[in-house]
Amino acid sequence: MDAAMLYALRDPAGVPSHPLVFLVLGVLTWALHIAAVQVMLGASALTLYGAFSRNPYWRRLAAAMLSTAKVAVSVAIVLGVAPLLFVQVIYDPFWYTANVLSARWVIGFIVILIVAYLAMYLFYYRNPRLATQPVRGAWHLVISLLLMLVVGWIMHVLSYQMLLPEQWMSWYAPNGQIDPSGKSLHGYSVTRFSFFILLSVAVVAAWLFAYRRYLMGRNAEDAGYIAWLLPLAHRLMLVGGVLAVASGALWLATLPEKMAWFATSAWIWVSAAALLATAFFPRLLGHKLDQSLWGYVPFALGAVALIVVGTAREALRYFTLFGSHGYDALDYKVNMDWYSTSLFFITFAVLGGVILGYLLTVAWKAGQTEGVYTPSRAITRLGNLSIGLLVLWVVQFFAVGFYVWAR
Repeated sequence: MDAAMLYALRDPAGVPSHPLVFLVLGVLTWALHIAAVQVMLGASALTLYGAFSRNPYWRRLAAAMLSTAKVAVSVAIVLGVAPLLFVQVIYDPFWYTANVLSARWVIGFIVILIVAYLAMYLFYYRNPRLATQPVRGAWHLVISLLLMLVVGWIMHVLSYQMLLPEQWMSWYAPNGQIDPSGKSLHGYSVTRFSFFILLSVAVVAAWLFAYRRYLMGRNAEDAGYIAWLLPLAHRLMLVGGVLAVASGALWLATLPEKMAWFATSAWIWVSAAALLATAFFPRLLGHKLDQSLWGYVPFALGAVALIVVGTAREALRYFTLFGSHGYDALDYKVNMDWYSTSLFFITFAVLGGVILGYLLTVAWKAGQTEGVYTPSRAITRLGNLSIGLLVLWVVQFFAVGFYVWAR
């Protein structure tokens, strides 16, 4: 498609800050989102396997991973909003076109996600004592997992279709006949989708290392269960590393011609190094995994690796659209809005930091305490500060809104 046409599809109002800000935030928030997605997928798979095992440790792990999966879905949904907003700001000609071409699936996305979420909760409701009682209604979790994959496939297709503007007209008007129904999913790459889904094996392995270290803080925790978790996490990390490299190589081998440059770029070597470091680092740590915060390092390193992979993914999008279609996302017209930009970063750093810090601290302390947990005065003050900041944010938001309206 002609570059002039793509530029004409941009929002004439421009963007409220430099496009690079949206590019960087898009990568970071996508990495956090995909980490939650992969934890959810891996935890769901472990739940299904462990629920039918006679091994009491597997049953116990299944119950823990079920709780992990349902929380991970919530986190993935919340974090998934941000990268969508950022990508639609600077890639709006591509993102909106891709959505219109498959409009029914875009609308169905929400319905499918709701059904998948409810199916997981129904399984959770029917198995309150999964660690000790026979599994009931396993098909609910199977349906949930399959529908989650369908949701992921829809998002994959939309992201891939935006990279192929040269095919938009053939999809919209096949054989010269206009089809405005939006009923079809047009562009996709099975190998690319498989790579990001199979990464969940390594990610959930990293999560197991952190889960195991967390349990070691409980005095009454079963030492046998903790010892059993270690080789399982190592095996999953090794398998996950192999699957990531193999599926990634297959994806690179099947790249279309205009994206073939990506297969030999520095982005790939850096990403591969980050993934391999994540896979082998737990082996290098050895007994340090049982000490201090070292047990959490594999998951932290995995998060960094996902940011690296997310950066490479963004580079593929940016340079493909720039090199093949002459579209430069970084030359978007800037109509600087200091209020909205400042509000975002203050909300993220101050409000988000304090509230998230309070919630994580309470969750950590409660999990490490036998019986009923009573927060200390310092933590209580942190909770009150969180509420106060949230109220202050709401008040200033409406105050500014009324001020602008009154003018």
